[in-house]
Amino acid sequence: MTSVNRQPRKKPIVQKKICMLGSFAVGKTSLVARFVRSIFSEAYHTTVGVKIDKKLVELPGARVKLILWDLHGEDEFQRLQTTYLRGSAGYVLVVDGTRRDTLESAASLHARARAALGPVPYTLAINKSDLLDMWEIEEAELDPWRARDAVVARTSAKTGAGVEELLVELAARTLGVERGQAVGGS
Repeated sequence: MTSVNRQPRKKPIVQKKICMLGSFAVGKTSLVARFVRSIFSEAYHTTVGVKIDKKLVELPGARVKLILWDLHGEDEFQRLQTTYLRGSAGYVLVVDGTRRDTLESAASLHARARAALGPVPYTLAINKSDLLDMWEIEEAELDPWRARDAVVARTSAKTGAGVEELLVELAARTLGVERGQAVGGS
């Protein structure tokens, strides 16, 4: 009798494009660097156009390769080019918790992303939670987002708080799986 060495079958890899959207200097690039490479730099680098990174996420029953499109920040001189959104399975709206106006900008970006993509999953990252003493956004201002079924999370690219959880949650939602309603202690 021969013994057959059976290896457990690997789950197939599903690729999902995720766009990082937000005003300039909210921390989109830093969140991606923290998530993909576990690093943080105090140096500010402006994203020109788009920067693409990838990371494999293991979920129960699936492996998801997130293809993260870090889009340039929006300001009075540069608007979101919705062509970058094509093919996205979801997006992260990044807000700087120390700058209230970035939450207002996120609402505008959300409307444009929804118009371009339809009802794909998204999350709202309230970044820079390591700077709570400079915080400008009240919890009540986030309630309308939660009412729209957004996952709202405080994140810190500097400390890593909430970053992995937020993006893993979004990966799960792109597959139609809701893992939790809130991450990152918001």
